[in-house]
Amino acid sequence: MEPDHLSPKGIDERVRALHRDGIEATNSGHPVRGARLLRAAVKLLNRAPARPALAARVLSTLGGVEVVLGNSEHGFDLLDAAEVLPVAPGDHGALRQQRGLALILVGRMAEALTCFDEAIPLLRRSGEPVALARALLNRALLHQTAGRVRLALADLDACAEIATAHGAADGLPRTLAKALQGRGQAKVLTGDIPAALRDFSAAAEVYAEHGEGMLAPLAVDKGRALLAAGLPSEAAAELDFALARFPRLRMDQEHAEAELTRARAALAAGDLAGARRWAGRATRRFRRRGNDTWAAVAALTLLRADFTAGGRMKRVAADAAELATRLTGLGLRNDAETAKLLAARANIALADPEAARAALADRALPDGPLANRLLRKLARAELAWSTGDRRTTLAQARAGLKSLEAYRSGFGSLDLRTGVASLGRDLAKTGLAAAWANGSPEVVFRWLERSRAQAFGIQRPHRPDGETVDAVAELRQLAGKIRTTELAGASDAEARRRCAELERGIRARGWETEGADLQVSRATYGGVRAELSKRDSVMLGFLADKDRFRALVVDGHRASLIDLGDVAVVTEAVMRLQSDLNAVCGRRLPAALERVIRSSVRRQVGVLAEELLVPLLTRLGDADVVVVPTGVLSIVPWGLLEPFRGRPVTVTPSPSAWLALCTVPTRETADHAAMLTVAGPGLEHATNEADRVAEVYPRAEVLAGNDATIEATSKALAEYDSVHLAAHGHHEQENVLFSRLDLADGPLMAYDVQLLESVPDHVVLSACDIGQAVVRPGDEILGFTAALLYSGSRTVISSVARVDDRAVVQVMESYHRALARGTVPARALADATCGELLMPLVCFGQ
Repeated sequence: MEPDHLSPKGIDERVRALHRDGIEATNSGHPVRGARLLRAAVKLLNRAPARPALAARVLSTLGGVEVVLGNSEHGFDLLDAAEVLPVAPGDHGALRQQRGLALILVGRMAEALTCFDEAIPLLRRSGEPVALARALLNRALLHQTAGRVRLALADLDACAEIATAHGAADGLPRTLAKALQGRGQAKVLTGDIPAALRDFSAAAEVYAEHGEGMLAPLAVDKGRALLAAGLPSEAAAELDFALARFPRLRMDQEHAEAELTRARAALAAGDLAGARRWAGRATRRFRRRGNDTWAAVAALTLLRADFTAGGRMKRVAADAAELATRLTGLGLRNDAETAKLLAARANIALADPEAARAALADRALPDGPLANRLLRKLARAELAWSTGDRRTTLAQARAGLKSLEAYRSGFGSLDLRTGVASLGRDLAKTGLAAAWANGSPEVVFRWLERSRAQAFGIQRPHRPDGETVDAVAELRQLAGKIRTTELAGASDAEARRRCAELERGIRARGWETEGADLQVSRATYGGVRAELSKRDSVMLGFLADKDRFRALVVDGHRASLIDLGDVAVVTEAVMRLQSDLNAVCGRRLPAALERVIRSSVRRQVGVLAEELLVPLLTRLGDADVVVVPTGVLSIVPWGLLEPFRGRPVTVTPSPSAWLALCTVPTRETADHAAMLTVAGPGLEHATNEADRVAEVYPRAEVLAGNDATIEATSKALAEYDSVHLAAHGHHEQENVLFSRLDLADGPLMAYDVQLLESVPDHVVLSACDIGQAVVRPGDEILGFTAALLYSGSRTVISSVARVDDRAVVQVMESYHRALARGTVPARALADATCGELLMPLVCFGQ
């Protein structure tokens, strides 16, 4: 409560202080506290006359905050009251700026732009850097929302320049942070995700000190960036962080935008129910605020979910066309284009090509987002397919994937390079379907090449910065602590929480790395056939088309396209087989239970052989096999399937990856008599295995016990051409960059492997399920084995399910003795495991 004895001058000074503190609280992300301070200022104004300029500013600021809090009608009444007061031109500029901001919050964008266009010249002339910087910042938001990215960036750069030059002025450090945040938002639209994430990180550092409440809206922007990079689950994590904080902050507009972005993340992840739920919440919140503009954007997301579900296409087509007109009238060009493209695709699904052509008649926006450019290519490809024009279908899908390839090259992070393939998933499916319908094995081969594991054709990841190196060191230390605690039969929840936090931070810093504009080199059909002929091998390129698997079978003499089994049946058999192998591995089970599990293993192996291999047998003869898997087939233990038992089988991510390994000369300095063997902790037979493998080679080094450290192993990995690692492995399904092998002093992670200066040509990982991978759209793979292949290893022997560390000792000794005699890895592995029913080792690479 304010004292009654304040003089007019004292009231004036107190009002100014409350106004300043109210702005500070609001801009720090605490509008409830800001409104309380500003209401107190208004009460004081009613007690004594004050200068009109001060009264106008207090009323207009409170009006804007009331709109932020959802009290829109009262807020605009306050703004009206402020604008009738007699003020100087400079003060009038501040009032127009405040009204413009309030209009943005209720979605009246055209009126808001008029206000800012009027305010900015007035503020420039009056010499008010703080108000001018904020006006430029908010006008940039309008330009950005309407898709005018170049104009948005110009305003943001001018805002940042003012904020930097007058950094000591009230609130300008935070205004600079908002300019950085806005610049990041604009860069998301241009597709420069690494630069956007760097801007967001720079803004976060300022907000942490000058406005922690703004970290929630910033997380929403980061979520949008990660969605644009094809990482919906990572985007959802950022959005959930923000959504948990918005109720306390009372940022109603930002809260609704976060819910809408969460709906988009759910849609991208295939969670249609979640997408509808979040979009419905956002729509209701926008409507309560009277924000018809954002409600229209939310309606577009709901329509996209309906289209994906595949029902009520007639209604989707009509509603999308009507919504496109409405969004155009609201000045949202990019969203209007998305709605038109959705209407076109719905009409294609309705077999109405004329309506689809009409929806596609407008030219693409020259500066539109990549997602719309890809969507337009997809719609044109689907239209051509619906009319039987296979040539145009392939041309449109090919052009879309070429745009995606150029976009991908801007990412330095392997995580983003593999994630972004999801943006072209439907284009790749359409192209492959058209290629298969074409009936030409060569055309299908080219499409497998174009849509499969493209990240293998790009340079290795960046070197980390000092902060990342420190985070990795702490992560290792904590992982070792967690392991020790587990072995003692306890758990350390705080260490696990900190590990998860460090992993997120390491990944996030990697995302900010720029890529290099490199051309991806693809294998030719003739080149692959020539190499297959030379090696007396046959390549099986698997693909999934709706509910059936299919195979392209290629050798040096001919090629065939063959229909295979049911996707659902195969998927269930693979999952059951892996579960059975993990259950029986190295355990003493009751005899009856073990018989049941072994019987199930035989049954699942039989299903996979019948569905995937029996239709191919007449084409395989006795040749060695190179498998190019897709999806769930990436974790099939091929050597357990009867038609492949004893047959050399190599699994490769793509024909290009295989041919590149085949044609790159072996190192001139390779010492085939040398071998590094490493025995990790916690495995009863690991040291015996390492010693027995070492006995096979004249010059072998063994790292065991306390000698098997991360530093010693990493150093040796860069020096040896052949390495055998007998250590516990952990495949991290949710964060594959941190899949790891346990060594004496902590984990060696997939992340570490990517940063080694060089890796061995040949690596054996003989324990656990470290051969597993997360398979992203486009059959991009991530995991420990994949990290070695990305980094340049020719051959990696690893397991796609758990391995009994006792039984594997004899298998590995037999494998290495054959290898030392000059046998190629795939043949050596096939011979060594031929009599083992439960040995799911796979030869990856070449």
